[in-house]
Amino acid sequence: QVQLVESGGGLVQTGGSLRLSCAASGDTFSTYAMGWFRQAPGKEREFVAATNWNGASTYYRDSVEGRFTISRDNAKNTGFLQMNSLEPEDTAIYYCAAKSPLRGSYYKRSDYNYWGQGTQVTVAS
Repeated sequence: QVQLVESGGGLVQTGGSLRLSCAASGDTFSTYAMGWFRQAPGKEREFVAATNWNGASTYYRDSVEGRFTISRDNAKNTGFLQMNSLEPEDTAIYYCAAKSPLRGSYYKRSDYNYWGQGTQVTVAS
């Protein structure tokens, strides 16, 4: 099993940037694919970005492509989500998640085994 703890959320103005971190402990982090999801009030949790076990392959939802960058440092058991040009529509709780590389899809939340508690991102207009 792996435990995940997010950090780096906060309040930012439109056009600003934030960098989220996801610290992993427990099982070997490098054996898992990693994803970021978000959930806005009254909405379902949605896919944001994902990367494979070594960071060589990345996947994004259309609305964040070119603004967000997912990465990971397996030596430090940490994943990241760099968010630039933030918009009010990006306001949500952001969750880090991990899954077996052989399990299902990078895009489906139900295919992720482990989740963090989330970190709030608020973008003021």
